[in-house]
Amino acid sequence: MTSPLRMFWFLPTSGDGPYLGSQEQWRPAEIGYMQQIAQAADRLGFEGVLLPTGPSCLDGWTLASVLAPLTQRLKFLVALRPGIIAPGYAARQAGALDRALDGRLLLNIVTGGNPGELQQDGLWLDHDARYTQTDEFLTVWRAIASGEPIDFEGRHYRVRSPGRLAFPPVTKPHPPLYFGGSSPSGLEVAGRHADHYLTWGEPPALVAEKFAAAKVAAAAHGRTLRFGLRIHLIVRETEAEAWEAADRLISRVTDDAIAAARERRSRVSESEGQRRMTALHGFRRDALEIAPNLWAGVGLIRDGAGTALVGDPATVAARLREYQAVGVETVIASGYPHLEEAYRTAELLFPELGVDRVRAETPLVGRDFAANRAVAAS
Repeated sequence: MTSPLRMFWFLPTSGDGPYLGSQEQWRPAEIGYMQQIAQAADRLGFEGVLLPTGPSCLDGWTLASVLAPLTQRLKFLVALRPGIIAPGYAARQAGALDRALDGRLLLNIVTGGNPGELQQDGLWLDHDARYTQTDEFLTVWRAIASGEPIDFEGRHYRVRSPGRLAFPPVTKPHPPLYFGGSSPSGLEVAGRHADHYLTWGEPPALVAEKFAAAKVAAAAHGRTLRFGLRIHLIVRETEAEAWEAADRLISRVTDDAIAAARERRSRVSESEGQRRMTALHGFRRDALEIAPNLWAGVGLIRDGAGTALVGDPATVAARLREYQAVGVETVIASGYPHLEEAYRTAELLFPELGVDRVRAETPLVGRDFAANRAVAAS
């Protein structure tokens, strides 16, 4: 029997709303709103939430620290950007946050593909040099976070460390590493260091090709990878309602806004993953269903993950199983607005996927971490 998919949700730390490309009914990224979404995801049975990174986002490390005592089972997939801080300091941060979360920390390694954004943090390396730096960073970080001594000298780092952390992470040897990179240099880093390889929502055949390349990269280092999908979901009781919701989501997106997004990406993005996303729709409104129920309307205006699965619960579940058939184990989903869509996704889609929500409805026992772990595992 196929195992149920691991379902994650998303914290919109740049803000949220029912319409892309519009300030109408806009919700700023306030701490209280992030708390509402996180606690809803915790109750509804999502395994974790992704916290994005960038100059327009609330800092994920700080936010996860705030939300740690307000959630019980929810895991936090927090972005870690190599080159912004030193690997040893990042290992100490991860140890402290994983202890605060009682082992619920996951790390999303984000090398970054927007030079202008990276330059705001003092990082001026070109595309391939950034991945070389990421490789070195993770070599050092993994050793220190695991409590191993290291004497390392590379192009970007020179580190001598006894490896002992005064406050090591709860998770051994260290919190799991998630990573997405579509270029050859990105795949090489994934093969050497990642535990989970992530892709945005391309058609399943293209995802299968990416996973095959990632498996080859990992095998070259005697390693294996697990795989995840980052995608939006628009699930309604009927197909017609779902497609109406998709159309409504981009109903405020103007042609001028699409032209501006096209110009911005051509000028600032060096991301191979972004190039692949953009190629799926080519900024055309009349060609957005790029595969059955796979809709690229989000990518007309939003950078990063630009596709959504649209349909009734049975149909969306069937499409997700097509991704599962090519290796996806974890789905990191989102929807606008994120609070309401978390409920819709859990209430409509989880039963079709066989996701167990009984665990989320079990009474908690306060801040007794050991007892809570026992409840979560039951």
